[in-house]
Amino acid sequence: MHFDQSLPREVKVIDSASLFRLEDRACDLGLSQRLDPAWVRATAAPDGTHYLRPALWHSLSHRPDVPRQLRCELLITLRPGDRVLSLLDVLPEDFISLQRVTSREEGMRVGHLLAQVPSVREWLLKESGGSDLL
Repeated sequence: MHFDQSLPREVKVIDSASLFRLEDRACDLGLSQRLDPAWVRATAAPDGTHYLRPALWHSLSHRPDVPRQLRCELLITLRPGDRVLSLLDVLPEDFISLQRVTSREEGMRVGHLLAQVPSVREWLLKESGGSDLL
């Protein structure tokens, strides 16, 4: 990929199996923005719908063996029905193969949710009663 390549302007919809696969891959590659795959498996709704929206291109200058990634905003649906915001670094070829949202309205709804939902950290603090044990 060329460094002057524009950022994809599309929202992808993923199921939980795809979310788990992407988190595992990011962990295996040692990418900077990812969650602990065990936490994601334990907390994400197994039949949930999750979304990725590219935010920026990211590369690891100290690790030239790792290809450039898309740093995406990740909207995760959790088991209790809550939604949280995280970031996830995704390789471009993995992002391209994911399914797009089906309508402009769905994409706009996801954009609104991304601006409204708490981050994973904020959600964890709320769930723990404010204890900062993160």
